[in-house]
Amino acid sequence: MAVDISKFGVPLNSQKLGMLHPKQGYRFRVIFMGFGFDVDTRTLTREVQTVTRPNRSQQRIAVHSYNTTAYIAGKHEWQTLTVTLRDDISNGVVSAIGQQIQKQVNHYEQTSAVAGANYKFDMEIHSLDGTNAEELEAWSLTGCWLESTEYPEGSYESSEALTVSMTVSFDEAVQVAGPNTNGGNSVGGDPFINLPSPGGAAGIA
Repeated sequence: MAVDISKFGVPLNSQKLGMLHPKQGYRFRVIFMGFGFDVDTRTLTREVQTVTRPNRSQQRIAVHSYNTTAYIAGKHEWQTLTVTLRDDISNGVVSAIGQQIQKQVNHYEQTSAVAGANYKFDMEIHSLDGTNAEELEAWSLTGCWLESTEYPEGSYESSEALTVSMTVSFDEAVQVAGPNTNGGNSVGGDPFINLPSPGGAAGIA
């Protein structure tokens, strides 16, 4: 028997809006580009266990005036995100991470990269639908580098798989609709894609 989904959802203008299937947290993949020196980044992609999605904050600037205070948006800042990977028995993950760390700082020679372009990499976080189709949407991150890495302890009392955790700092993130959705234009993020540049009147409000 078919289910009438028109009964479900929040009513608006005397009609139900219906319900859409949500994106599910375990349907995702993470793509790395330019990570380490000569890394097959598929090694990292297949071992990803968890990833946090990009979060941003923006400064609130007070503009004081007679009898009141207005607020305008100041600089924005992207928060770091965390990627947790299984530490595979071939050492592929730790070797790749070691390359990226060495790319940022040569601990043996006590030297570091001349500029960010010499060590930064790119990432994409894809939301998937559970099939072999392309992504529903993607976060594209540029200017990424490893702010910290954590290697959890071993324990005789645990049978859990060992993991490695990476804290990733990045310069910019853009969220775009994937080929597996209608449209394909920007659905958020900063800077905005396919949208007019900010403009208009010079007033605060």
